Amino acid sequence: MTVEPVPDLADIQGNILRGYKKDHVRHLVLTITDPQAARRWLLDATSGETAGTPQVTTEKSYSEKPPTCLNVGLTHAGLETLGVAAKHLRTFPHEFVDGMASRALKLGDTGPSDPRHWKAEWQDPSKVHVVVSVHADSPGQREKAGKEVLDAGDGAAFDKTAQLDGDAFPGGQVHFGYRDNIAQPHFAGIRDPIDRPDRQPLVEVGAVLLGHQTPVEDVRWEVPQPKRLGFNGSFNAFRVLEQQVGEFEDFLSQSAALIKDNGMANMVLPPDVEKTWDPPTSRFEAMRELVAAKILGRWRTGVPLALSPYSPTPVCLGKLNDFDYANDTDGLCCPVGSHIRRCNPRSSRIVQRNTNHSRRIVRRGMPYGPPHDPDHPDDGKERGLLGVFICASLIAQFEAIQYDWMNLGLQDPRITGTNDAVVGNNEPEFSSFTMPVGSSSIELRGFSRFVHTVGGAYLFLPSIRALKYLGSLHP
Repeated sequence: MTVEPVPDLADIQGNILRGYKKDHVRHLVLTITDPQAARRWLLDATSGETAGTPQVTTEKSYSEKPPTCLNVGLTHAGLETLGVAAKHLRTFPHEFVDGMASRALKLGDTGPSDPRHWKAEWQDPSKVHVVVSVHADSPGQREKAGKEVLDAGDGAAFDKTAQLDGDAFPGGQVHFGYRDNIAQPHFAGIRDPIDRPDRQPLVEVGAVLLGHQTPVEDVRWEVPQPKRLGFNGSFNAFRVLEQQVGEFEDFLSQSAALIKDNGMANMVLPPDVEKTWDPPTSRFEAMRELVAAKILGRWRTGVPLALSPYSPTPVCLGKLNDFDYANDTDGLCCPVGSHIRRCNPRSSRIVQRNTNHSRRIVRRGMPYGPPHDPDHPDDGKERGLLGVFICASLIAQFEAIQYDWMNLGLQDPRITGTNDAVVGNNEPEFSSFTMPVGSSSIELRGFSRFVHTVGGAYLFLPSIRALKYLGSLHP
């Protein structure tokens, strides 16, 4: 690949090319109540003067990360409210203009995830204008920066529609018990000190930044106009994903019992191998963990099945992402229908031959709600993931992964017509997951969807110059 010059990192919002890796986040869902005050705030937040107004963080290298980092995302309605001309609004992609709720069928947001069932703050998309995301080292720093945003224009700029807080769990785990955020794209020309080898090609920055070369040869996604508004911008599919942890854990137990009594059980997991685990466990618990690993593609410790098909015992951090499926074409180690293999087929042969790496997106998620207590599984408390999915084309990347790969399995005839077992749009009457075993297989059936979408929006993440442009509009 031809590596283009590194983009101006001072013009790009942070958390896109490299993650903040903060432990606390607050997403403020805002309605613009005074457009002039909101524009003034955008100018203040990009001025470089830190007193009083939190600054939008950029991708510019810094030796010591600030205690709080800030991002600004705008919906189509938000851009319109700020005064972007209609002729320019029409240059944005139609899926962004339509909004996330209108794309429900493409996203698998049906049944309990239907937008009609979303939280109240998402029921009227015309009033969701801005999502300001505050990432912080501590809850106190998050609180302080969040309050300063809401005080913009003496409190007149925005009306707070919702406040969504997320807090990291120890070990980077999420509610289903998996270690998350292990695999991310490595961008050509961009150095991230914690990058780990993954045997995948470097990704052109055009996968997440408008106006730059994409992973598809000679393709650049169209830049919304004027250029100073669209160039170096990104799109964010922001989703509030409620996780049904009790149902998920019940499914693991039911599936483990089914496999344990199956004649192929010792082929799935060699006898007594669980005694060599660190720590050792019972045969039944080992089967539960194996089912969790098979449907995701990694053990809950983060260890990939491709490297360790029979044990979750941790490996060194440098190995967690250093694998592909070249020696596992039949999915005997990592099933073809597993979550990570669906979302990122790596070097596997797939039907859409040129899309293995062209659909790479950046994920910046954070759990919300208290951890699941197995002794009180029906506590009635909400828990899930605040999902941030960043790309340059919502339709060709995010929606294609959701629709083609996770909810239809179009990348491989062996899984076509099935949905992702972990996050897919599943119903007990039709759900199935195939676990290859030797020349045969074990089928897991009858499970419901474990993740419900309860809100979200398509956001545009403007460059720093674009935020200043928006702040300077005189409609």
